[in-house]
Order: sequence, then structure tokens, then C-alpha cells
Amino acid sequence: MIVNPSLVATFAPTGTLRASINLGNPILASREPATGEPVGVSVDLARGLAERLGVNLALVVFDAAGKSVEAVTAEQADIGFFAIDPLRGEGIAFTAAYVLIEGAYLVRADSLLQSNEEVDQAGRRVVVGKGSAYDLFLTRELKQAQILRSPTSPKVVDAFVESGAEVAAGVKQQLQADAARIPGLRLLPGRFMVIQQAMGTPRSRGEAANLFLREYVEEMKAGGFVAQALSRHGIEGASVAPAAGA
Repeated sequence: MIVNPSLVATFAPTGTLRASINLGNPILASREPATGEPVGVSVDLARGLAERLGVNLALVVFDAAGKSVEAVTAEQADIGFFAIDPLRGEGIAFTAAYVLIEGAYLVRADSLLQSNEEVDQAGRRVVVGKGSAYDLFLTRELKQAQILRSPTSPKVVDAFVESGAEVAAGVKQQLQADAARIPGLRLLPGRFMVIQQAMGTPRSRGEAANLFLREYVEEMKAGGFVAQALSRHGIEGASVAPAAGA
């Protein structure tokens, strides 16, 4: 991948590549306990791209997906890591997915709900992280259940417990961790959606930048970089996405 100066300027107009990092999804990024520094597969991909472009990297860190999306859409960041969604796609040009993540439902242990198909019923309240991929998806898909929004995805289960709602929705691994932390909760079997996590850049940066980013992601998947990053950070329950078009 040969990088010409004009493309570098397109990606990093300030001279530094500003990467929007969402700590609200622990599969993608979290803080290293000893240092507090952001770590994870998205951080590794951002660092790799900065090295490829020959520029310094600045991490712009958020606690929720919606804030991360807003930063890239408003060009306060140059790249970001998001679940592919048509609403977000109005302002962001996405690559193909690099990681697939399962979305799941959590209920109380004594809930009568036994399957994902039973959730969308009148009188049921589903708590999701505001602006998350689950929020966007369920806002379109749920026809009868009411959606309640917590400020961030990591706060979903606490909001679910405090509100007395019937269902919590989010990253399966986050819900599993919360169920281990709070007695009397269980996950419904299976998944209600598969999240396609991709890289993205503002649409205003043009097709050449998007093509370069798409090729970068495909190379990182095919060469084992993404798989190695998931393993290095101890991430389970996420899989490397297939090659684009496969």
C-alpha cells in the first residue's frame, strides 16, 4: 500500500491522525488497569494505520458509541470504530467489518421470558445504551416493546435493575459479566443480532480515503493482525469477520 502525501493530508489534516475510541464496548477497547491507557483491537488498528500513514496518533476517547460517532461525523476525529448502521452511514464511510459481535438479551432469573422472540410484546421495556448499535437496531425492529435508554452501554444493566424494566440488551460479553456481578440475572439463549464492527472516516474525506481504509482493514484481517489482537487482549465471543464479499 503506497501512501501519497495528498492521501496522508486527507486522513490527517491536522498532521496527527485523531482516532475516536469507544470504551463503551469492552470487546473493542478498555482501559489498561495498571496505566489507565486505552487498549484493545481498535487501538491497535488505529496505531497500525498511523504508522502506515507516517503520522502521530492521538486517541480521542469516549464512553459511548453515540459520542464516538458524533466526533467523526463532525470531523473532530479522523477515523473511528463503529457498528455498521445505515443511519450512521449518512455521515460516515464504512469499511467492511473486521469483527463480528453478538448482541443478546438479559432478564431476571424469575422472568417468564425464555426466548428472544418473546421480547417484543406490549408492556415490556428494553434498556439499551443510548446511541449504541443495539439502540439503532431495536428502534427499527421492535414494534410493541418500549425502549429505555441508559447514558452508556456499560450502564445498561444497572439502569435495568434500577428501573425495574423487563429486558436489558447489549454486547453479550458485557451482559455475561454483569450477570456474574449481580445475582438473580440470566441471558436469554442465542442472540438477537450480529454486530458488524467496522472502521470509518468522514464521508467528506472522499472515495480515495475510503478505498485506502477498506484495503487496510482487509489486509489486517487476512494477515492475522485482527485475530492476534483479539487473542492478545483476551477477548472471547468475538470473531474475525470474513473477507469483504465472501
